[in-house]
Amino acid sequence: MVTLLHLDSSLNPAGSTSRAVTAAFRKAWEEQNPEGTVVYRDLAAEPVPHLEGLAVSAAFADPSTHTPEQAAAFAERLKLVEELERADAVLIGAPMYNFSIPSTLKAWLDQVILMGRTAGPESPLKGLPVTVVASRGGSYAAGTPREGLEYATNYLEGVLTELIGAEVDFIVPELTLATSVPAMAELIPLAEASYARALADADSKGKALETRIASAA
Repeated sequence: MVTLLHLDSSLNPAGSTSRAVTAAFRKAWEEQNPEGTVVYRDLAAEPVPHLEGLAVSAAFADPSTHTPEQAAAFAERLKLVEELERADAVLIGAPMYNFSIPSTLKAWLDQVILMGRTAGPESPLKGLPVTVVASRGGSYAAGTPREGLEYATNYLEGVLTELIGAEVDFIVPELTLATSVPAMAELIPLAEASYARALADADSKGKALETRIASAA
């Protein structure tokens, strides 16, 4: 049975563009895979702990030497690691906050990136299909004035490909603030077009995910 790990991190449960697009992707995938399993984490509603010293030190020590505190911290980290390891594909909603990703998503990444297990040259997750919906309030596309301030997709591309060897694909709805910021009103048609493209991409890529999973196997 194929498993999709679906993560959302937007703080806005009702009007979130990233949540709407990940939902469209998931719906398209489920229609193609009625027997598939979705494991869902809402990192905004139920944030995972930020990585701290006990869990880090435990990762580099023989388990037989763990203190009770190290063992407990590392056990919680392993739950997230094993959840990722069981996934055949990952879907991430990653809105841009202050030019980067939500801290809750960074916390999850810090927990699951475990050198020598999920990360490193021999990562068993190499080739894992990851789809990221990277929504953003303005435009940071090549050639725009804020191109150099785009630290969300650049970071996720780097950390997911270089550390765990994932095959990352992005869906990027832009200008999501156009309808709520008066100074951006003239950009509303562009925002609507970007959103429509993102939903269409989510549908087509959700339906095609099985092919990506098969290629990674």
